[in-house]
Amino acid sequence: MESKIIFCQTEDTNMLPLYATTIGFWEHQAETLRPTGFPDYQIHQIHEGKGELVIQEKRYIVGSGDVFCLFPNITHSYAPISSKWKLSWISFNGREAGQMLLYAGIRESGPAKLKEDNWLNPLKEMLSLSESNELETNLERSKQLYALLLDLKSNLVSPLNEALELERIKPVLHHIESNLHRALPLKELAEVIAVSPQYLCRLFQKTIHDRPVTYINKQRINLSKQLMFNERDKKMYEIAQLVGFENASYFCLVFKRLTGMSPEQFKQLHGLD
Repeated sequence: MESKIIFCQTEDTNMLPLYATTIGFWEHQAETLRPTGFPDYQIHQIHEGKGELVIQEKRYIVGSGDVFCLFPNITHSYAPISSKWKLSWISFNGREAGQMLLYAGIRESGPAKLKEDNWLNPLKEMLSLSESNELETNLERSKQLYALLLDLKSNLVSPLNEALELERIKPVLHHIESNLHRALPLKELAEVIAVSPQYLCRLFQKTIHDRPVTYINKQRINLSKQLMFNERDKKMYEIAQLVGFENASYFCLVFKRLTGMSPEQFKQLHGLD
């Protein structure tokens, strides 16, 4: 692929949750200095060679199989340290840009490693589209950008500690899923993986980003929705008991807090009365 840069017309797409502003590929990326940062989010994928990335005085060596993300208006620079440094990139914005990166596990500017040293398909697809700025082409770029951010979640290598902690907590998640019909004391959950209740709470916060009780309540409410569909003859207090709530009033309170509506409103909304 030859070097190229596409400046995307955003007048018709800037109301979308995500939209691309530039897309490009360099056969050899030159030194780039941005003391005041860049106005949009950026994702760069490195295909060949190595470079030095500096983000607010933190220095990283990045090479083939790496990506690096840059948040808006963050001081940064990058430069090649090999004879060839091939990069593709996309810059983008939109009201959901930050949340989509958070979903992928990216919380700040910095490098990350891909599980496989292959092109990110949506990025390659965007580079193969027509370079025109017709609305149809820019809408397709937004679709591919959404796919790219979704794919990042499964394509990125999790930090070693986080991956180990997530693997360690999986038996607890399976235990919860199998026992939603009854009370699940924190002490019992901790014993599943032989840790203290306090340590289990820390594990949940680091891996699930929720307290155990909040996670359990979310799973109970999700199960209750399915039961409302599958067992429509059940009374609400029976549904509450089946998902581990002894008190139907508390079940309704939690349901509304998590969904914004009462169980009755949910049933009516989905035609389950």
